[in-house]
Amino acid sequence: MSSVTPDLLRLYSHSDALALADLVKRGEISPIELVETAITAIETLDPHLNAVVIRHFEMARAMAAEMKPNGPFAGVPFLLKNLGSHWKDTRLTGGIGFRENFVCDTDSEMARRMRAAGLIPLGRSNTPENGWCIATEPRLYGPTLNPWNEAVTPGGSSGGSAAAVAARMVPLAEASDGGGSIRVPASCCGLVGLKPSRGRISYGPPDADIWFGSVYFFAVTRTVRDSAAFLDATAGTLPGDPYIPPTTPGTSWLASLADRPRQLRIGYTLTPPWGPAFAPDVSAALRDTVALLEAFGHNLEEHAFTTDLEKAWIDYNQVNSVEIARDLDAQAEWAGRALREDDLVAFNWAQYQRGRSQSAIAFSAAVDGIRRANRAIATELAPFDAFLTPTLTQLPRPVGYWDMNEPDFDAYIARWTDAAFMFAFNISGLPAISLPAAWTGDDVPVGVQLVGHYGDEATLLRLAAHIEEARPWIQRTSRRTAWIEVRPRRLPRRKPGGPHPQGSVVMTDPLLC
Repeated sequence: MSSVTPDLLRLYSHSDALALADLVKRGEISPIELVETAITAIETLDPHLNAVVIRHFEMARAMAAEMKPNGPFAGVPFLLKNLGSHWKDTRLTGGIGFRENFVCDTDSEMARRMRAAGLIPLGRSNTPENGWCIATEPRLYGPTLNPWNEAVTPGGSSGGSAAAVAARMVPLAEASDGGGSIRVPASCCGLVGLKPSRGRISYGPPDADIWFGSVYFFAVTRTVRDSAAFLDATAGTLPGDPYIPPTTPGTSWLASLADRPRQLRIGYTLTPPWGPAFAPDVSAALRDTVALLEAFGHNLEEHAFTTDLEKAWIDYNQVNSVEIARDLDAQAEWAGRALREDDLVAFNWAQYQRGRSQSAIAFSAAVDGIRRANRAIATELAPFDAFLTPTLTQLPRPVGYWDMNEPDFDAYIARWTDAAFMFAFNISGLPAISLPAAWTGDDVPVGVQLVGHYGDEATLLRLAAHIEEARPWIQRTSRRTAWIEVRPRRLPRRKPGGPHPQGSVVMTDPLLC
């Protein structure tokens, strides 16, 4: 295990990504020191949390040694998602056993932009098998635990990323979202989770389109400003991309945070679109956020959804089953053999069979259904500048609750009422952000979601920054970060590359001793 200084540990764990990059640019810390600190954190905490399932530490060390202090995230360690971007020479398995040896042979555009921003990948984070789950418990790697309360899920499918950021192994991590997979883990782990507008970040070149523009790549972060800067760094399209959102703000999303949002008309709902009523802790967090927004001077209006989201959810899963079956066939072709039932957990096999058995007419009807729902959602929310919902209608479920060993396709998707407010903004393309709103008495985070107009991430980010300023959450620590003093201290100035004068310690996790 690597040795690091006490002050470096303290500073690393209590700084967001932009703060660490600023120290690198000013020569107060080196990229290799940040990488070694992150490796130490992973080696200490991950044997229990199981968030980082693919490690590329030597590649990260080599990148750090050659890193020039350029880019908004110069020298900052982070994690790729195991259902995320293609980054050359990294493994990418999707949690599927027959893909265990797949290695990316090129960078996607998203990876190229992250690389240009100065980010250094340490490996890939855990995901559920092939991703269609709001927990992270794949057969290939085992479950990821929530650093706030290990009895409940960290969410999915970006649960490994969220757990690693919440445990402060890394300040940010890649995430992706086809039905809540950025926002759900952010809510479960007390983080910021932005799902950008459709088309804001290119799928290319590995993919031309994914699920008719309903999948989004981004990150989970601990601060709003890191999310804004990450959007600045990664947003952009390639020639021929099928979706082109409205243009970006005049300066940058990060710079726009300096402006307070004007008085806004904000809708909110206290009623689920279908399924059980909100859990009491969820309702309380939502009402507290409504009161805070009213205190900011905004106009709040209660509004219950009228769009039939339950039908749209069924249509969406019919479409996705075809898209996923096609993708699995392509993966099997790479593996050089036909897909077998024992290659996949029971639900994934049922989903594969559902996709392969659908007629073209049924598929076309389901596509039409989600396109109609897309229009209805956008029309219904058009009168509001922003719309507030819970991220999840219930508290994070116990580990094992979202069991993918369910062979009944329809029964499995019928259980997803907790995430009823998630997929609607995947199919509609509207930007949405999950923010920490509360913690329960047993330290379980509760998130709320803000939704904006298509292309208007700026309003959401400004509103989120105002909430963060009023109720800051970054220095709140989970049980798994108890080894760090709560009050951070600044490092004294030193010569670049020189030693820190405080001496070295080996970080230990008291919960593992």
